[in-house]
Amino acid sequence: MVSSACPFCSLPAERIWFQTDSAIVFLDGFPVSPGHTLIIPKKHIASFMELPDQERQEVWNLAQRVRQLLKEKHNPDGFNFGVNEGTAAGQTVPHAHFHVIPRFNGDVPDPKGGVRWVVPAKAKYW
Repeated sequence: MVSSACPFCSLPAERIWFQTDSAIVFLDGFPVSPGHTLIIPKKHIASFMELPDQERQEVWNLAQRVRQLLKEKHNPDGFNFGVNEGTAAGQTVPHAHFHVIPRFNGDVPDPKGGVRWVVPAKAKYW
């Protein structure tokens, strides 16, 4: 199932890094760091958690592969892995996608707390 209005359902071939039978891997169009990569299911579905188990597992397996490739290419000091589900969580494209974000020492002044900072006012716990 493909949506003609979805930018992920109509990715130009040159944007695709690699793919499997059920998922596509490509560099984020608005990267927050060098190598910021997205993994999407080929099936147009908004919620990552509503993917069938096998397809969700395929995305996770690809995240492990992408992590290794990015370590070799960019030598990051860490990673953030994440899913934004729903507009309240910041999802802007209603097609499930998984972020693999390489992190580098000094890329932000204080990375302590990681994903807790998606709600900055409540992230101050130390």
